[in-house]
Amino acid sequence: MEQFFSLIREIVSGLGTTLWLFAVTLVVSIPLGFLGSQISLSKNAGARRAYNTYVYVMRGTPLILQVLFLYFGVGLIINMVNTNLGMQIRYPREISALISFILNYTAYFSEIFRGGIQSISRGQYEAASVLGLPKSVTMRRIVIPQVFKIVMPSVGNEVINLVKDTALVSIIAIADITKNANSAAMRVGNIAPFAVAMLFYLAITAVVTLVLKKIENKMDYYKF
Repeated sequence: MEQFFSLIREIVSGLGTTLWLFAVTLVVSIPLGFLGSQISLSKNAGARRAYNTYVYVMRGTPLILQVLFLYFGVGLIINMVNTNLGMQIRYPREISALISFILNYTAYFSEIFRGGIQSISRGQYEAASVLGLPKSVTMRRIVIPQVFKIVMPSVGNEVINLVKDTALVSIIAIADITKNANSAAMRVGNIAPFAVAMLFYLAITAVVTLVLKKIENKMDYYKF
């Protein structure tokens, strides 16, 4: 029994990292994704092409490769700078993973929001214009509430995917739930730590699903 509780404590020690990566990625990437959707719909062809290229790269390559590339690639550049200039710049692996996740999920969220914005009928924009509403007011009071209602299921799916994707950071030796479970499994010589880690991910997903469901219920004031 003591060994079991020791195992639980070891895996729990990585829970903070998992939740931190999940929460910060979510808080940063959703607003950036919405801003990105505006760029992808911009009349500025250069900005639109550049942003769409970024989205294509982020969606077209595996997240695990992006994590590895950003950590080892930028780390190599920093090491060269440190060697040539005699500096001591540190590159925390947690920050590297966070940047990778934010860049990846911003691209996915921006495409979700772009689809939601394009689903709003042109007649609503024209009606707002006839009423003399500024474009900013039209977006804030008419378009955005409808867009969030439309995209909530898709956003919810990505949020749940994010919970599971946090396990990828173990590839660069970040002590999250998966990394700690793997270390424990190697030590005890059985798969029990993996089963415990699965329960933790299921618990987090259950809480996230419940929160998302409550948000969707609160948005039921708008009916199509």
